Amino acid sequence: MAESPKPRVLVVHGPNLDRLGSREKEIYGDMSLADLNEEIRAVAAKLGLDCDIFQSNAEGDLVSKINSSGDAFDFLVINPGAYTHTSHALQDAIRASSLPAIEVHLSNIGAREPFRRHSVIAPACLGSIAGFGTFSYLMALEMALSLLEVREE
Repeated sequence: MAESPKPRVLVVHGPNLDRLGSREKEIYGDMSLADLNEEIRAVAAKLGLDCDIFQSNAEGDLVSKINSSGDAFDFLVINPGAYTHTSHALQDAIRASSLPAIEVHLSNIGAREPFRRHSVIAPACLGSIAGFGTFSYLMALEMALSLLEVREE
C-alpha cells in the first residue's frame, strides 16, 4: 500500500517580520526570522508536515503567493503583520485560495494599541493564535495537522 503524501502547509510572514531579533525585542523577542523558520521547519517535520515558508514586506507579493498556492498546499498559516488591520486584499486572497487558514501573531494584538486590536484577516481564517511569541506558529502547525486529520475522516 502506497504511503499517502505529507500534508503541505504554507507559512506566510508579512511585513517587518524580516526584522525579527532586531526590532522591539520587548514585544517580538530576540529570535531572528531565520531561526524562527528553522524552528517551524523542525516542528513541521516532527509532525509529518511538508512546510514551505514565504516572507515579503510587499502586500502584492503576499497576495500573489497566496493566490498561486491553493492547489499546491493543504493549509495556510499566516502572520499578516501590520496588514492584519488594513488588507482587504489579503483577506480576499485567503478566501479565494480556498485554503483553510490560521492567523498567527507573536504579540497579543488584543492587548496592544487600539488600532492593532481589529483584524480584517480574521474573518477569512478558521481561527487566530496570538500572544505566545514564536509558540504561536508552532501551535498553529499542530492545529493545522489536527484540522487536516479531522477533514480526512
